[in-house]
Formats: sequence, C-alpha cells, structure tokens
Amino acid sequence: MWAPDRVAKREDLFATSGDYLRIFKIGDDGSVKMKSLLNNNKQTMYCAPLTSFDWSERDPTLIGTSSIDTTCTIWNVETGQAKTQLIAHDKEVYDFVFAPLNDVFASAGADGSIRMFDLRSLEHSTILYEAPSLSPLLRLSWNTMDPNYVATMLADECRIVVLDIRSASVPVAELVGHSKSINALTWAPHSSCHLASAGDDGQALIWDLTQLPISGDDAYLTFNAEDSINALQWSTAHPDWVSIAHGKTMQILRV
Repeated sequence: MWAPDRVAKREDLFATSGDYLRIFKIGDDGSVKMKSLLNNNKQTMYCAPLTSFDWSERDPTLIGTSSIDTTCTIWNVETGQAKTQLIAHDKEVYDFVFAPLNDVFASAGADGSIRMFDLRSLEHSTILYEAPSLSPLLRLSWNTMDPNYVATMLADECRIVVLDIRSASVPVAELVGHSKSINALTWAPHSSCHLASAGDDGQALIWDLTQLPISGDDAYLTFNAEDSINALQWSTAHPDWVSIAHGKTMQILRV
C-alpha cells in the first residue's frame, strides 16, 4: 500500500506486511530501499503474522496493523515506534481499517465482531456488530464518501453485510449475489452508494445502494472471470476502472 499523499509533498513510501510491517522508500534516482522494519516483539525471534494494515488518510505518519495474536498496533512511521498496542478481539484479528479523515479505526476478527476504536480514547471500544453464530468476519471496508457506512464479509459465506455505524446492530443491507465464498470487497472512491465484491464463483459484482435498506441479489453490474477472483481494487485516480486478479491473470475492467 502506498502512503497517502494528496498534496504530493511527502516521501514516496509504501508498506508491506507478512511477518512484520516493512516500510520502503523510493529515492529520487528510482532506487528502492527499506526505510524501517516495524517489530513490537523484540524479546523473541518468533512473531505473530500480520493479517492486514491500513494507512491513516488524516495523519499519514500513522499506520495500523492487525495480527493473529488478537492485537492491533498503531505505528508512527517517522519514528518507527509503536504508538500503542491493544488487545482488540478475543480471537485472531483479520482486518484493520482507518475511518476516512478522522481519529477512528475499526477491526474485524475471528470472534465474529466488528469493533470501533477512537485514537483519543483507547481505553474503550464499541462493538459495532456481531455476526449470527459469531461466524468469523474476514474483511471490512469503510465507505470513503459517507463514513457512516461500512461493509463486511463472513467466512465461507456468500453474503455481504452493510452496516450503518449509527445503529449497526441490525444491517441496513445483506447482499446475496455470489454463489460461493466472497474474497474481496471495496467501496467506490467517488460514490457513496456503490460497492464492488468478488469471490470464488469467479464473479465481480458492483452493487447500487442508492435506496437503503435493500435486500436481495440484484447486482448493478456483473463480470464473470474464468476462475476464482482473489483480489479487487477500485482506482481512485480513474474511478471508471476496477482491477481484479484471478489465477495468474490480472484484468482491468471499465465500469
């Protein structure tokens, strides 16, 4: 993930995660060098793998990670030090997302819950949603145009749950258009009412959520790939384009 830089005045940085979070810098000559390796567990050679990370749009010096050890960590990229680490869930944390342009972040985990935190008051968290039968929640996507809405997907299920964080206990929509497990979802960067999803059924779907609440399987647009779609990304610079990855292929779709 590239560091957010709307004014184009910061260093050219990007981050990767796996065992640790690594920050890389691209020099003026095009060279790529690792700027820092962020490790908050220096007492042992072993580490709990990271499952996700996100860069803060509001404060690009902050980046947050989630891990299978139930924790989320907020890092200061400039100092390379952990600003805070907290036990976020009762089981593995699978996703971490900053809210657009404020001090809030949310996480989703194997305990079947979405929890919301405020950087200004980390002593408390809010359970936004708990899945039926506490099924694990794998991914979380925050609506960048209307931060009242988030979307999540359940492990080994074909539906997307859309939540209004002002009353998140009851979903405002459950989207059931896939025939197999969902692997990726993302809100449109230019629209508050369009959501894209992709899954093991080889389908990439775009949903129109203009009229809420809704239910059913009426996707706005459908694309069928040859095999399972593993990743999905909506271009922020060119919002007419969505990229998908399946098998050994990446395709760019015009919507």
